[in-house]
Amino acid sequence: MNAKTSQTRVLIVDDEPVEVALLARVLEREGYAVSRADRADRGLQLAMDNKPDLIILDVMMPLINGFNFCQLIKNEEECRDIKIVMVTARDELEDIEIGMQMGADAYLTKPINTQELLRTISVVCSANLQSDVKHDS
Repeated sequence: MNAKTSQTRVLIVDDEPVEVALLARVLEREGYAVSRADRADRGLQLAMDNKPDLIILDVMMPLINGFNFCQLIKNEEECRDIKIVMVTARDELEDIEIGMQMGADAYLTKPINTQELLRTISVVCSANLQSDVKHDS
């Protein structure tokens, strides 16, 4: 665990319990503070209530898909700075483009390579820290 990851709050939003457990285990082992939502509506509520630093988001979920979830978060004034990494089996170029247009900061396809996920999270969160420093100047 290092100081940088222990301060980073991650919300995992995915309706597949096995995926959530796997991602949570990897992130908790690295020292991230992890919360979970098994449905998009619960994820939206947690995001708005707790303002995590990062959301790891599946695309294919019932009721509200990941693309719409991403857009809803980015349209909320107090949530728009939350970083979003989409993690999904949808690997078509069109899906990736839609995800990025909706406000995702990164888009990874399943099956997930753990090192790639951790590297992506580090880069996305570092960009957030640099942005915070610029706003404080």
